[in-house]
Amino acid sequence: MNALVLMRLAGFVRSGRALAPVIAALVVLAVVHGGGQSAAAPAYGYSAVMLFPVLAWQAKLVLDAEPDVQRRLARLTVGPRREACAGLLAAAVLGAVFCAVAMLVPWWPFHAVRGPLPGSAEPSTAAGIALGVLAHLLALPAAVALGALASRAVTRTVRNGITVLVVGAVLVIVLGLGGSFAPWLVPPVMATARALAADSSPSAFALWLLSGWALAWCAVALAGYARLRKSRS
Repeated sequence: MNALVLMRLAGFVRSGRALAPVIAALVVLAVVHGGGQSAAAPAYGYSAVMLFPVLAWQAKLVLDAEPDVQRRLARLTVGPRREACAGLLAAAVLGAVFCAVAMLVPWWPFHAVRGPLPGSAEPSTAAGIALGVLAHLLALPAAVALGALASRAVTRTVRNGITVLVVGAVLVIVLGLGGSFAPWLVPPVMATARALAADSSPSAFALWLLSGWALAWCAVALAGYARLRKSRS
């Protein structure tokens, strides 16, 4: 399975498909951090929200890069479960690279992170960075799951895949807004950003709740992905 992951990563990069999401991610990060300085926690919270659709799009591109015949051969060679996991792992590895870049960009070239204001309850810069890592770690699996649900192996056509991707990304934002009637239908990307944008550090209970929510949503989404792939293979 490791060889299959490396093959998919190499094919995705060498084919030039990686260029479009890289440019989109850099544009998004420039918009987020180019407007001025803010504390580390809210800066990274907004970064995770804005990167979410890009990460989902990249995951779809990774999963769609392999021709259908080659994907079927891989299923026969390593088994359906390992073949599916290899694609998800390849998408997650590339997404992790994007998240690592997103953690560095506010420091250089934008210098967009400041320390806590005197007398405020804002978390320290170190705590803000840790919260930022958590925000991106919570957004990444959900983005990979959405990209998987929009992949060609599930949706069959480009039109259906784009529809799933766009509608899913929009619903994550709309249903994640404060006061939403069903926020549990989407991963807590917006909820995490709101928690990090508060004047004080989120409590440990709130962080555990957000983490459990994200893991539960991803488990359901990936279970649906596995079931759909099995029924449409």
